[in-house]
Amino acid sequence: MIVIVDYGMGNLRSVEKAIASIGASSVISNDPDAISKADKLVIPGVGAFGDCMNNIRAYGIEDAVKQFIAKGRPVIGICLGMQMLFEGGDENPGVKGLGLMKGSVKGFDHEQLAGKGLKIPHMGWNTVKQGKKSFLFEGIKDKSYFYFVHSYYPAPLEDVTIGTTDYGIDFTSVVQKDNVVATQFHPEKSQKNGLRLLSNFINYRG
Repeated sequence: MIVIVDYGMGNLRSVEKAIASIGASSVISNDPDAISKADKLVIPGVGAFGDCMNNIRAYGIEDAVKQFIAKGRPVIGICLGMQMLFEGGDENPGVKGLGLMKGSVKGFDHEQLAGKGLKIPHMGWNTVKQGKKSFLFEGIKDKSYFYFVHSYYPAPLEDVTIGTTDYGIDFTSVVQKDNVVATQFHPEKSQKNGLRLLSNFINYRG
């Protein structure tokens, strides 16, 4: 069973539809018991870092997610769901993330990007340079395009980056640590390449 974690914020239905389009079924839930019994977890996210983390804690699902990961079962974070895997960030200083990966979430430098004719948020199609071999990239060509919408990006302090993207700077856009993977882009909005990536995750057996 694939569980899409519902903490009151996120593109839940579009993720559910994308999973269905590749022949799999999923359940949207914020029930800690359902999360603990899942085969795989999807942590999507849209909104502010602080609000999402506060909701996860208010719904009582933080421990369930951490225990699921500790058991070695596969998890994918999407966009803000990726950022929450880290320890904290610039968007809401003082709000702790899940702390499953060392590092923080940085905001794009407005002046730096403006000097290069780039706007914030980073919105639209951009390429992902594959830095390491991963099951997540199977059947996907290096520097393929994916769809992004974000103003912040993760800055890992450990060796978890497997994909990077150039938007004025090279930033981490895909991470993998043991059984946990995550993307800064939205695979559910990334057409063929995004669906293949989701399929790779769903078919992953560890």
